[in-house]
Amino acid sequence: MEDHYKSYVSRLVAALNSDVIDKVKILADALQHAWDTGKQVFICGNGGSAGNAIHLANDFNYGIDKKNGRGLRIDALPANQSIITCLANDEGYEFIYSQQLKVKANAGDVLIVLSGSGNSPNVVKALEVANKMGMETFAILGFSGGKCKELAKTPIHFAINDMQISEDIQTIIGHMCMQWLCINNDKK
Repeated sequence: MEDHYKSYVSRLVAALNSDVIDKVKILADALQHAWDTGKQVFICGNGGSAGNAIHLANDFNYGIDKKNGRGLRIDALPANQSIITCLANDEGYEFIYSQQLKVKANAGDVLIVLSGSGNSPNVVKALEVANKMGMETFAILGFSGGKCKELAKTPIHFAINDMQISEDIQTIIGHMCMQWLCINNDKK
């Protein structure tokens, strides 16, 4: 186990040492702008990435300003099972996020896609619709980045061929942005 632990940490650190800080800053600034202006933020993914989306939505809604109770207006698109199963059944699984955006989102809102591969049809469609709507689009990606790397206005890509480390990085980037927003808010 010790060798596996060292290997895992080494791969995680190597992935995090990639040159993406400029894009993480763009994401953090977009979240700050959304918070300041009351814009809506949407976040989605599949499997573990869907779980990460729900987790991060909680952190951004409640965790960033417990003192004043003024969180970010954020919606985790995979959180409502009734909507997901209805859309999957009636429209097709590839539309479970894009259809929600058509109803809930406006130009200038923010979409964050979390994906290991960047190729799941439902997150690809979400980016396509969000771009057409004039939203700010971000994707935190692993592996090759897939189609989402090409579609997101700001792809944050970590070229790591490991799903678990890709999912860890999604949460790490989310937590970094959350803490930065807390620090920024405390200075105001």
